[in-house]
Amino acid sequence: MSDSPTTVVLVDDHPMVRAGLATLVDAAPDLQVVGQAGDGREALDVVATARPDVVLMDLSMPVMDGVEATRSVLAQSPDTHVVVLTSFSDRARVGEALAAGAIGYLLKDTEPAELLAAVRSAAAGHVPLDPRIAGVLLPSVGAPKPGDGLSAREREVLDLVAEGMANKQIGRRLGISERTVKAHLGRVFREIGVVDRTSAALWAREHL
Repeated sequence: MSDSPTTVVLVDDHPMVRAGLATLVDAAPDLQVVGQAGDGREALDVVATARPDVVLMDLSMPVMDGVEATRSVLAQSPDTHVVVLTSFSDRARVGEALAAGAIGYLLKDTEPAELLAAVRSAAAGHVPLDPRIAGVLLPSVGAPKPGDGLSAREREVLDLVAEGMANKQIGRRLGISERTVKAHLGRVFREIGVVDRTSAALWAREHL
């Protein structure tokens, strides 16, 4: 296993926030800040040069907001994982960020240790989400329980999604085609009431 540190780019329009994050991240021996940006447009230039493992992305910024920046960053650097770090916790903002491709979503009052753990988790391809965001995304307690109609195979597929596997990897593991995996996921999404694999992974971690 490589001893190279996980590389991180910080994107926030407040220099003090970036400075605090840089101090926190660089204090961890396995993490390294390799770039900073004050808006989404600048983030594209920094990511193009640094090719980081993880980007910590604010949402509300001038020039280009975090949602558009997330979409653009992932288009130019598909191996980079974007974790949103913001003060917004409403369903619309969360949904937009995850739909743009963010792998994680944290609030700015997250404890330092939890933030560092989330960076490591994202770098490993997992889905770090603030528990309060889970409450925004998941169905209300007391509602008819989704998921009861999942077949054994669909549960297997969902488990592997929660582990961070791509469709091709899931197909190899289960001995089925990628097309069949997609078909299973379509049924899974409808059954549990989600629209993307990030939300499905969160649901699986909470319910399976």
